[in-house]
Amino acid sequence: MTLQYPGTLPTHNRFDYQPITHRNPYRWPGGSGLAVYIGFNVEHFAFGEGLGAGIGPVSPQPDVLNYSWREYGNRVGAWRCMALFEQLGLPVGALINTALYDHCPELVSAMVHHGYELIGHGHSNAERQGSLPEAAERALLASCRSLMQTNSGKVPDGWLSPWISESLLTSDLLAETGYSYTLNWCHDDQVTRLRTRDGKSLWSVPYPQELNDIPMIVGRQMDAKDFAQMIIDNFDEMLEQSTQQPLVMGIALHPYLIGQPYRLRHLRRALAHIASARDRGDVWLSTPGEICRHVETLSQQNSDN
Repeated sequence: MTLQYPGTLPTHNRFDYQPITHRNPYRWPGGSGLAVYIGFNVEHFAFGEGLGAGIGPVSPQPDVLNYSWREYGNRVGAWRCMALFEQLGLPVGALINTALYDHCPELVSAMVHHGYELIGHGHSNAERQGSLPEAAERALLASCRSLMQTNSGKVPDGWLSPWISESLLTSDLLAETGYSYTLNWCHDDQVTRLRTRDGKSLWSVPYPQELNDIPMIVGRQMDAKDFAQMIIDNFDEMLEQSTQQPLVMGIALHPYLIGQPYRLRHLRRALAHIASARDRGDVWLSTPGEICRHVETLSQQNSDN
């Protein structure tokens, strides 16, 4: 029997394949090869309906067990994490649901006070955006920008969809509504320019789906001490690799998970390890927006030459 070649597979057309070994070299501010950021996911979930991570089996609504477990992050865990970030002098990118402005505005105000970069993360993580019609998705993206500007005086440059849920038009709509970068794609260790339908610039900043407490701790049931060691091992290996090429390492954290006291103890060890490398000048600790702006500046300089 002769097998017939089935033809070219459908593709996204957002970027071309390019091996990481075939790219132009550059360095981060200070001359380092590794940029590290914290993606601090601060979320709010509807009570009695919608989506949400669970510590136990999903119960008929209202699911008090899982709702209250997640709410611990806003009431306790986020504040403990912020104290740790401040103690170590770490910059933070806060990915926020705009429903927080109604639910716990004090928490968002505290993050603004500490100088966090605010990143759009939908209105609520009880909802997905990928199934929205084009007009509704555009309205969601525009509404989040407006609410963040009105309530925090900051227009977000970046976006992470709740549950990384995209439509076929999400990248186009992000560029058209004023966003500079997306964290939705986890396909690379470097910043990538995405194609959009009208040619507007949109960058993909690497966001981790492995160095992320939800898939590791909830999905794979990893112990906190192992997750902390995973952060350290990933950092040490990428630091070695970054002598040859510029790399980005994100750490995705959710306060209802990592803000639990016994997990926070292990996170403290991992982040202190990274902070010590910062103090030696080996790494650039930054935010996704700063990383994007640096690459954009280099891109403009190269196009001018």
